Amino acid sequence: MAVNLYDAAHELENLIRQSDEYKSLKNMYDAVNADPQARIMFDNFRQIQMNLQQKQMMGQEISPQEVDQAQKTVTLVQQNPKIAGLMQAEQRMGMVIGELNQLIMKPLEELYGVQQR
Repeated sequence: MAVNLYDAAHELENLIRQSDEYKSLKNMYDAVNADPQARIMFDNFRQIQMNLQQKQMMGQEISPQEVDQAQKTVTLVQQNPKIAGLMQAEQRMGMVIGELNQLIMKPLEELYGVQQR
């Protein structure tokens, strides 16, 4: 009997969409998007975050001014209850995805772990 990993992955996708963590994340995301001021703040925060990540990936140095601006933006967005709730929901969803990734990678880790001994 052949196992279709893609079918299992699609089933996992559906289960993630039904999870409390995902539903909470979606509700918080919708609440931020429904509030024009919160959406602008969040979009600005995400843009700064993406710019810094892109610089890091390209090996470019991040200036102290950019670090300062990013820290000030984080402080500002965390003061907005809707954005703070969204960020907390993102963290919870990220933890779930991380745990799932560990489970998915376990067979390879075991395989290579045995060979390295």
